Amino acid sequence: MSAQVAEGVTRLGTEIVNWYVVEDGGRLTAVDSGLPGYGKTLETDLAEAGYKLGDVEAVVLTHSDSDHMGMAARMQDAGARVLIHELDEPKLRKPGPKSGDGAPKNAVPLIWRPAFWRFMGHMARAGGAKPPTVEGAETFSDGAVLDVPGKPRAVHTPGHTDGHCVLAFGSHGALFVGDELCTWNPITGERGPRLMPKAFDVSYAQCVESLSRVESLDAELILPGHGHPWEGTPAAAVARAREAAGA
Repeated sequence: MSAQVAEGVTRLGTEIVNWYVVEDGGRLTAVDSGLPGYGKTLETDLAEAGYKLGDVEAVVLTHSDSDHMGMAARMQDAGARVLIHELDEPKLRKPGPKSGDGAPKNAVPLIWRPAFWRFMGHMARAGGAKPPTVEGAETFSDGAVLDVPGKPRAVHTPGHTDGHCVLAFGSHGALFVGDELCTWNPITGERGPRLMPKAFDVSYAQCVESLSRVESLDAELILPGHGHPWEGTPAAAVARAREAAGA
């Protein structure tokens, strides 16, 4: 899948997992990098969008889950820098399961749902259980304006993972929300801005708290890791998410 969703912003991946590239003066920043198995069509997907793998100068990760960092090592080998919040960098070097709300045992109540198996089956087939490790990633902290094409500002939104961040590309009017928000619940199929399922988060309570960090940001387009782009302000998206969560 390759689709331009805004001037200089292209959505890639599949209907289940998104990743993106942002163009700034002919230079590219990848926001997240999909699942490892997406590497089979990586160069073809980029070519459909008019780019080459070597055009990617940086990969900025919203967090360290395997469906967001899966091709980071591949892009790094091609010359791209990899950047991630300091609290999630250790998981790039040593990927592993989540703790807290997201511990594998807490997914047991979901196994009766066919959508759960569709989602997990896709993850498994695309290498989500064994992502390549990433060494030498650069780290950043809350509020940093990153020296990569598009110069996004990273806003720490812990909960889905300890170091989860959303990325605000002010010059493009776009907010990449990773898994702080989704517009498609991969378990229930519900659409519209909402929080990810609790069983996927390290701390669902922290995810709820982090909504207050998102709603104050300035953007016109919300781009999640799962689901279609959503046109509107972060404040409007957060209001919808709180309503869906009863928070």
